[in-house]
Amino acid sequence: MATLYYDKDADLALLDDKTIAVIGYGSQGHAHALNARDNGQRVVIGLHQGSRSKAKAEADGLPVCNVAEASAQADIIMMLIPDTRQGDVYREHIAPNLKDGAMLMFAHGFNIHFKEIVPPASVDVVMVAPKAPGHRVREVFTEGAGTPGLIAIEQDATGDALALGLAYAKAIGCTRAGVIKTTFKEETETDLFGEQVVLCGGVTALIRASFETLVKAGYQPEIAYFECLHELKLIVDLLYEGGLSYMWYSVSNTAEHGGYVIGDQFEEAVKEEMAGVLQRIQSGDFARKWIDENRQGRPNFNARRQREHDLLIETVGADLRQMMPFLDAKTIKQQD
Repeated sequence: MATLYYDKDADLALLDDKTIAVIGYGSQGHAHALNARDNGQRVVIGLHQGSRSKAKAEADGLPVCNVAEASAQADIIMMLIPDTRQGDVYREHIAPNLKDGAMLMFAHGFNIHFKEIVPPASVDVVMVAPKAPGHRVREVFTEGAGTPGLIAIEQDATGDALALGLAYAKAIGCTRAGVIKTTFKEETETDLFGEQVVLCGGVTALIRASFETLVKAGYQPEIAYFECLHELKLIVDLLYEGGLSYMWYSVSNTAEHGGYVIGDQFEEAVKEEMAGVLQRIQSGDFARKWIDENRQGRPNFNARRQREHDLLIETVGADLRQMMPFLDAKTIKQQD
């Protein structure tokens, strides 16, 4: 059984004399900073020179300085910049200013687990990871509730790492919903696996393959778009609200029967590949290649991103979404 913590298990008073430096002010950064500030904590934002987020943080009433200055005054440092930037930022700006007894925090275990960041033995190393996008973390908090989260202790230099980590989780609202104890290893490997085989990689591969199969067979791209992408939200909402059983209960018997029969075929076909994906994550092979890709300037990643942007399903979808003003359709300008 998982170990869960709630508000009653966390003491905000442990943060009374602490300064929290939130490094980054993006999706998660703004939510952590504002929630902690609204819960009475002293928060400073650390940003790189010329950051476009500076004006936003200042408009939200938060003090802003560079990362080195923020780290020097902080008792708690929460790293909320992209994984691929954390190692360099840590080595250049944070490590030289890290106090003994400070708590170095993360919302994802990637850099600690794969040793891109190796903190000194004199600091606590803790993860508090809300299981929701930052805008949702903030929205739910302002409504008086919270989003579930994870907590992990990689290094307990002070003997108080868990208590302080739970206090931080309470400050941003996670203990209102419940916080599950995990490890940096478990969170990192399961997070990467879920992204790759289901949430980002698996789902989009099924959408592309099914759309292209119908179009190749002579069906209209617009019809293929509706059947293979648009209606997916209906199914995801059912899964989100009630799990697999509620989804099966809610669709037609024909859809349920077809889903069982073909779903079983797909499941058997992909399990071996999934095992290979997990092995590559566990061995560090995926992390090493991704780190190397970034150090080379992301040539393969950027080319693949552009190909995705240019797919027929994207062109067709952009036109069809204009027919549905209730969607609040989004567009992006493709860039590196």
